Amino acid sequence: MREIVFDTETTGFKFSEGDRLVEIGCVELVNRVETGRTYHAYFNPERSMPAEAQAVHGLSDAFLKDKPVFAEGVAEFLDFIGDAPLIAHNATFDFGFINGELGALGFPHVCEKTRMVDTLAIARSKHPGAKHTLDALCSRYGIDRSHRVLHGALLDAQLLAQVYVELMGGRQIGLGLLADDAGQGTQTITVTRAPAIVRPPRVFRPSDAELAAHAAFLKGIADPIWGAEASG
Repeated sequence: MREIVFDTETTGFKFSEGDRLVEIGCVELVNRVETGRTYHAYFNPERSMPAEAQAVHGLSDAFLKDKPVFAEGVAEFLDFIGDAPLIAHNATFDFGFINGELGALGFPHVCEKTRMVDTLAIARSKHPGAKHTLDALCSRYGIDRSHRVLHGALLDAQLLAQVYVELMGGRQIGLGLLADDAGQGTQTITVTRAPAIVRPPRVFRPSDAELAAHAAFLKGIADPIWGAEASG
């Protein structure tokens, strides 16, 4: 089963109020294992970056001014995500911005609720009353986030991919139910053990000839140390 874990960075909180997407990072999973394939892009929002947003992700007007606009990267982005389920933390936020950018270009929305997997909702259900930020979940599951000084879409997607696997049961998830490649539902991987074979213990006993040869060998040793111990 192919899934895409993704994250976005923006100029603010609401696309409907003029905020825009400035970064997308995606990580590909197959059967809950990272394949190494990623998608990462920065976009010129064609508006100024508020200081509050820059303090979160560090993306300035100067850095973004020579980056392509979203319209120039949309085809590559859509090709990468395909029709896979889309996993994000507080997914309605990220879905809202991607759908907003697509809609502004006349594209149909691809981030539908049927494709949405929200790790925030999963974490709240699995760990009620705990903190559910990405940092808190990394700490809970022992995921190294020491290199996360500022928010970054690809880095956060990579961390979230590890968190998502842990939320779904850890690496042993591969021994459970997996969607088959043909989309025919699920297939069960059954691990069977061969019956144990019980064998009687083998007894190794020297023959009479071997005992006689050993005694003759000992008699041929001059001044053996065991003889000195016996006489002492």
